[in-house]
Amino acid sequence: MTTIFDSRDPRYKTPYGAVPCGRRITLTLRPDLTEDFTACSLLLFEEFAEAYWEVALSPAGEEEGRKLFTGSYDTPDQPELIWYGFRLRRENGEELWLGKNGLGPEKDMARWQQTVYDATLPTPDWFGRGMTYQIFPDRFRRTAVPDPAGMPGDRVVHQSWDEGMEYLPDDRGEIRNRDFFGGSLAGVEEKLDYLKSLGVTTLYFCPIFEADSNHRYNTGDYEKIDPMLGTEEDFRRLCAQAHARGLRVMLDGVFNHTGSNSRYFNADGAYPDLGAAQSMESPYYPWYAFFHWPERYDAWWGIKTLPAVNETHPTFVDYIIQGENSIIRRWLRAGADAWRLDVADELPDEFIAQIRTVMMEEKPDSFLLGEVWEDGSNKIAYDQRRRYLLGRETHGLMNYPFRVAALDYLRGGRAEDFREAMETIRENYPRPAFYSAMNLLGTHDTPRILTLLGASEPLEDRTARAHYRMTAEERERGLLLLRAGAVLLFAFPGSPTVYYGDEAGMEGFEDPFNRGTYPWGGEDQALINHFALLGKLRSDRLSLQVGSLHWLWAEGPVLAFSREEGVETTAVILNVGEAEAQVSIPWRTHLAIDVLSGQQFATVHGMLTVRVLGMDGMILI
Repeated sequence: MTTIFDSRDPRYKTPYGAVPCGRRITLTLRPDLTEDFTACSLLLFEEFAEAYWEVALSPAGEEEGRKLFTGSYDTPDQPELIWYGFRLRRENGEELWLGKNGLGPEKDMARWQQTVYDATLPTPDWFGRGMTYQIFPDRFRRTAVPDPAGMPGDRVVHQSWDEGMEYLPDDRGEIRNRDFFGGSLAGVEEKLDYLKSLGVTTLYFCPIFEADSNHRYNTGDYEKIDPMLGTEEDFRRLCAQAHARGLRVMLDGVFNHTGSNSRYFNADGAYPDLGAAQSMESPYYPWYAFFHWPERYDAWWGIKTLPAVNETHPTFVDYIIQGENSIIRRWLRAGADAWRLDVADELPDEFIAQIRTVMMEEKPDSFLLGEVWEDGSNKIAYDQRRRYLLGRETHGLMNYPFRVAALDYLRGGRAEDFREAMETIRENYPRPAFYSAMNLLGTHDTPRILTLLGASEPLEDRTARAHYRMTAEERERGLLLLRAGAVLLFAFPGSPTVYYGDEAGMEGFEDPFNRGTYPWGGEDQALINHFALLGKLRSDRLSLQVGSLHWLWAEGPVLAFSREEGVETTAVILNVGEAEAQVSIPWRTHLAIDVLSGQQFATVHGMLTVRVLGMDGMILI
């Protein structure tokens, strides 16, 4: 059957994708004349307003053996998710419903999504245009072996930077993450020129506030830099030095929970403040939900060391967001340029919206990113549809859907599936959010990308995974695919984000094996040079920063797309299969140069034909 409606084709729907509030949308159905449809209507449901409505589509003539029905509607003046489908009637009175899954009975109709967002609040474009580098602070760079005396928690410091990390439960059966390597803010400052040479424009830090674990996601004191990392003065100096080099700084805000040994909960009494676990008279007591005080309480995913916080309590909101010296405000004033919200899907929408409002007041050009692992435009969390991307909350999200689709493709999947997954995101996300996504191949929460691409089989035994190193053949294959994956990462709309050490060839399975120390002096220099070249291309070519996206080829292992801005075009061709592939794409100049190899190709009648080796790629300019 011929296509009746395609939401991504301007012949059927304009404008494309998500639209601002109050925008008129025109839709056209194009059924085959032989279908004998005589009447059509558009069925719409506004989710947040819980409103159903119907728009009749008018006959609009015939074209190429098809009968056209067209109509328009105006989107609401408030942000909304609209779900829509169509009802079609034949001459004999038979009715059918058209959804994403085709024609059928009404009960089977899968509706299309129309995102309607508030476009009045601007999204800073600096984040999406540039490259982000994620740092796990304890493991990036140290300037000296620290002395843990007087620091929170019973910390153990590795004397050698190259030692293996602790990963087995202690004598109480707990994995406490109390072994430290001593990475510091001064160490990061020492390597700012290296980061600049990679093309980095944003430094994203995993938590840097005082906590008794090496990951620091169990915040002890939001007002203090962890003493092993340095001081507030060290942080201010690092920000100043980063800004002088054109780099911005993003902090990790962990506001859904605190540590049980924090100054706010204070289960072990380490802080002088009267914590919620010590007294119901504590000013922090209302922040937590106790089932039976003090030993039973709500905790993040049931982890007792991470008591969950009531983000709607006025004193917590004032402390984190609204107060004159709130946590959000004070660290922006100290030099931060952005916040990343940990587990954003567990934070109330109003809480996130208030953070954005305060950030705009304090530093209008600051950026707010959310950790969401799925399509954030229609995410349901705790039985509620979320509003992250409707223009009043986050500017952008971590693009885990990109990672999933890219990994599937790189590990033998179909280019068609990658294109479809990314078109779904592009269609559902407001354009500013799509171009401000944090695109990634790996983070502190995922195995190392090189290991995923090169290791033959996952290992069941944790100790075996701790000591596993790829064979020469596995590593060679992994490196080839990683180089191709990096090309995809840096060429796609959104901020290409590199997890520290991925550019140096680090290996490792899941946490904590993905959190090893950066191999200073043992880097894969050829891989670093590849990433640096991609970073330079990203910074030099406007088309890679803000250019429109055009799919040129997606078939089996071969993927090609271009980015265009004005007269500048950059095209990428990837072949992740074993065999060489030939590809022909349109090209509007007489010559194309592959930046990666230096090869030059001539066009013939507006077409460019190239042969791409297996597990290789090209960037054509």
